[in-house]
Amino acid sequence: MRVLLVEDNPGDVDLVAEGLEESPLPVELAVARDGVEALSWLGLRRGAEPPEIPSLIILDLNLPRRNGWQVLEEIRRDSEFFRVPVVVLTSSDAAEDIDACYDRGANCYLTKPIDLKMYMSVVRHIEAFWLHLVALPGVGGGRPRREG
Repeated sequence: MRVLLVEDNPGDVDLVAEGLEESPLPVELAVARDGVEALSWLGLRRGAEPPEIPSLIILDLNLPRRNGWQVLEEIRRDSEFFRVPVVVLTSSDAAEDIDACYDRGANCYLTKPIDLKMYMSVVRHIEAFWLHLVALPGVGGGRPRREG
């Protein structure tokens, strides 16, 4: 399974990577460190082609260059990614941010815990639910992008 993590904080990238390494399934983690890089990786920027469509996208909101809301809107506008689950994992617990993400098509909204053990627990729950319990479209390391 391929997971795209869109996160600019190196510490958070390390924590998510560590949590996903414990998965009994092989998980390939791709990291985009800002919104523009995420859209390029997904092939949503002119001239870019993604290697494969991810099985899951974990998205922070507070990103440089293009914020998470903008990235989410572009992902949901593209028919290739309409069914790819997007888990928002961010520091904000503001009701307006939560509502805005669901309005834009997020599948799940989680607030990053401050406590390290709780943070790792959240990552493990993301992994357990989205990569084990849920039947995802096109599983098996991601689907190749359709031609034409």
